[in-house]
Amino acid sequence: MNLRVTRFLFLLPLFSLNPAATGAAEADLPAAMAAARSIELIIAPGTLRSDEVTLAWDKPADVGTTATFQVLRDGRVIGTTSKIHFTAKGLEPAHSYVFAVKVQGASGGASRSSNVLQIRTAPEEHVVSVEQFGARGDGVTMNTKAIQAAIDACPPNGVVLIPRGVFLSGALFLKSDMTLLVAEGSVLKGSSSPSDYEPFFLNRFEGWELRTYASLLNAGRMDHAGPPNVRNLSIRGPGRISGGGAVLAKAMIQAGGDRSRGRLFCLMNCASVEIQGLILEESPSWTLHYIYCEDLSCHDLTINSSVRNGDGIDPDSSRNSYIFNCSFSNDDDCIAIKSGKNPEGNVINRPTENVRIFDCAFIKGHGISIGSEMSGGVRNVLVQDCIAGDLLNGLQIKGTKDRGNVVEGVVVRDCELRKISILTVLAYNNDGQPAPGQPFFRDFRFVNIDLTKARPASPVVIVNGFSQEGHRTRNVSFENLRLPDGAIIRVDQAEDVTFSKVTTTGGGKPVFEISRSERVAY
Repeated sequence: MNLRVTRFLFLLPLFSLNPAATGAAEADLPAAMAAARSIELIIAPGTLRSDEVTLAWDKPADVGTTATFQVLRDGRVIGTTSKIHFTAKGLEPAHSYVFAVKVQGASGGASRSSNVLQIRTAPEEHVVSVEQFGARGDGVTMNTKAIQAAIDACPPNGVVLIPRGVFLSGALFLKSDMTLLVAEGSVLKGSSSPSDYEPFFLNRFEGWELRTYASLLNAGRMDHAGPPNVRNLSIRGPGRISGGGAVLAKAMIQAGGDRSRGRLFCLMNCASVEIQGLILEESPSWTLHYIYCEDLSCHDLTINSSVRNGDGIDPDSSRNSYIFNCSFSNDDDCIAIKSGKNPEGNVINRPTENVRIFDCAFIKGHGISIGSEMSGGVRNVLVQDCIAGDLLNGLQIKGTKDRGNVVEGVVVRDCELRKISILTVLAYNNDGQPAPGQPFFRDFRFVNIDLTKARPASPVVIVNGFSQEGHRTRNVSFENLRLPDGAIIRVDQAEDVTFSKVTTTGGGKPVFEISRSERVAY
């Protein structure tokens, strides 16, 4: 668990190479273009251990969707992938390695190499089994005290092992410099009794700080003005973590109200966190919720939920998130990027920023969502190489006029989607006093999007803005969109919106419905 991350990678949107628009000098343009073709290789946050490391890199803009990458360790090729991440396994503890990545573009261009990344693995971790503290995997014994005792006794950089079996538990509280390893064939099963998640503690739910039941897994102490207080935490599989589901949700609501519910995971003020390789299911509400956190990797996860408000992953006023190679089947949003709710979220004013979502499959759910609680702001989000099924609202950026603050710098590239929605009127979660001014939605870019499986009976692309002067949705570009025949694109209260290379399966143009907008080019 010894984390050595020397740099983080976030692809910031480049909306124009026009010097007048960007303020750049003509001499800067070749450098900007070269940067778009470069490969920046990093260690995904929290993933360097004694025996493996997960690498991630940007995909150069000019290589298309079918590039092949070679991963080199100490100058030798150890793997080939079409993804932009790779886990190097079988490493030696306390050993130094040098990694690099090469790409060969589908167009046959010259091979290019990334930066060279030097790492040193951690010493071999000490393993503590929960069975040593009396836990029993019989699916009947309540193991909360035994598992918590193992966590408390775990030495720095050690591993708490949940072995094969079904281990029933209530709320557990994790700490810095540890791994919780749920082994193959193991289930960490949440109790269905609310009393096993007491006492109530302070966290944030649906945008406001309040006291709720604890979650099955908890880490950190919430402090919206403070730095991380838990660091270097890994929660990984290949086992299963299963909550109390609908039974627990109903009991919590009856006892404490709708917003009293815990989640499956609740992380607060944490840094350098990895959540990897698990099957996560049956939370009483949101599945994986992290608040005021930074530098997280959520990867190789299968997230299933059938309960109301059963979100998948909810980054909340958090920085530097990597969400990749995950599968979602949820009863609500698959991913919901949040930053608090008016007016409290405006005052706390901690944005969610620098989020990378890539190589994910969204099978069922309401959407890949930014909002609706976004009163602390959202900045710099990249969604790339993802496939979404028939989600209720598709990929959506959403908020109400009362939220305030800004969503800006969203790039969606090389994805298969069914709907793109920028929504400014919502029929839910509208309690609370309004912010001083309406939000700003700006600087969004959608490139190489396959929407051919969309249902054309309703608009496939919706761009809405706010009514207050100066608050129209603006600076939005769509490039190389493929739509079904008869598709409708609807734009209302927006400005500086461009559509280029937008075609239907029959080779024609979609139907554009433009109202109360300026400078819309198509």
